[in-house]
Amino acid sequence: MTRPKSKPKSAIRPNARKTDKPASRKRLAPASSKLASRPDTKHNRIVAMLRAPAGATIAAIMIATDWQQHSVRGFLAGVVRKKLGLNLVSEQTEKGRVYRIKDGKASPAAVARTKQAA
Repeated sequence: MTRPKSKPKSAIRPNARKTDKPASRKRLAPASSKLASRPDTKHNRIVAMLRAPAGATIAAIMIATDWQQHSVRGFLAGVVRKKLGLNLVSEQTEKGRVYRIKDGKASPAAVARTKQAA
């Protein structure tokens, strides 16, 4: 018993494709509103600790966030310095190395990066 031959797939599919793009969805709220609606995040706690006049040590940030030492250092370099562009300074004191955000201004390196991008 033999099966009847079927048509090739190209004959089954319509040749004309739709070129109309579907309507794009509009976001209900901008992404920045997420930060405003979540005030008590680890990110905000660390930045608040660094903005305090006394600053913060890596050990204090580790306790506040339950992060490991390398994670805290990565956050300071990647988020605080690069992404946020804040002027993070460190000093050696009796308590150990203390980090703080100096002024609210961007660091000279962040200013140079924005000039290069423009």
